Amino acid sequence: MSKVAEIENRLRKIRLLATDFDGVWTDNRVIFHDNGSESVICDRSDSLGLKMLREAYPGITVIVISKETSPVVKARCDKLKIPSRSGIDDKITLFKQIIAEQGVPVDQVAYMGNDVNDIDCIRHAGIGIAVADSDKTVLAVADYVTKKPGGRGAIREIADIILSGKHTP
Repeated sequence: MSKVAEIENRLRKIRLLATDFDGVWTDNRVIFHDNGSESVICDRSDSLGLKMLREAYPGITVIVISKETSPVVKARCDKLKIPSRSGIDDKITLFKQIIAEQGVPVDQVAYMGNDVNDIDCIRHAGIGIAVADSDKTVLAVADYVTKKPGGRGAIREIADIILSGKHTP
């Protein structure tokens, strides 16, 4: 079995998927408006993929851990009924705390990120995922690299892999 096939099989057994927001849910760009507000563009296929995943496997927890304090993160996650934590400088400490609170074995945990502040979480997760357009240092440590870039279907790609097999945690 190839390494990719082995990782995909392991993905089908996860019970916790944690992600960064900017660069994973978005293409890592932000639009500043004249009034000082910000906006980003998210891919609706990512949202639909997560919805299908949660409906098919209600035991899977999805959570967003973001360094940004932008209200965009909270608004998007609230709309999708996904818990989020924003303004997190020490992601790894919070990530370990969430894993412990959920009582999920680390081999059933995936973390999806794109930049250097995600590396510790990617390394700690049972399956560390980098989106295709991640920083080269992140690509080097990830167990799995998506074919799609952040904000352009990378989350849907992971959801589809999980949905493609019988989920047996």
